[in-house]
Amino acid sequence: MQAAQFTYAALLLGTIAIPLALSFDRKVHFYTHWKYLFPAILVSAAVFLMWDVHFTDAGIWSFNPDYVTGYGYLGLPVEEWLFFLCIPYASLFIYEVMKAYLPRLEMPNLMLALSLFIIAGSAAISYFHRAQLYTFFNFLFLAIYLGYTIFRNRFKAHLTKFYLCFLIGLLPFLIVNGILTGLPVVEYHPEHILGLRIFHIPVEDFGYFFLLLLMNTTIYETLKEGKYY
Repeated sequence: MQAAQFTYAALLLGTIAIPLALSFDRKVHFYTHWKYLFPAILVSAAVFLMWDVHFTDAGIWSFNPDYVTGYGYLGLPVEEWLFFLCIPYASLFIYEVMKAYLPRLEMPNLMLALSLFIIAGSAAISYFHRAQLYTFFNFLFLAIYLGYTIFRNRFKAHLTKFYLCFLIGLLPFLIVNGILTGLPVVEYHPEHILGLRIFHIPVEDFGYFFLLLLMNTTIYETLKEGKYY
């Protein structure tokens, strides 16, 4: 096995290493939320993995065997399965850090207006680009789930921290996904994306990251506030 085949795995390890090490920080004490975190990750992962399996099987995207270990299941490399554990874990760690260190930073009405703009923009993109399947489904799902979140009106108190977490998370996202799409580890069929890229990253991936983070965060907060266990 060549060293390059550990590229995807190394990126995931680098993503989760610091958040995992700092999970026992006295102010954040992220480890105390694991009982809500991991069920949220599992539910979200189930949704995204079904999407991932279908799109891989349809040839909408694929994985370069030169940069993965070769182990996998249902057509996905094991690294892709771990992606839906490592990325949400690191992202929700950032989210809890924001809550712990910036408790008074709240702009719910501004964030609500921003959310409505994103819903409208995502719906429009999905409608006008129905032929590009990744573009269509990505922005359609984003518009529907964000719309459900906003109009359900139970997440408004968390919107500011969510958007701040998303903005901060864009930095590691640009690094990790820039490498994944630049080498490339992940390859996209040109007929199913807009073709607009930022640092080699298809613009659709930014919506994908937003939706992944939103789904994990809303489920996580629902479990925490419901105190089901």
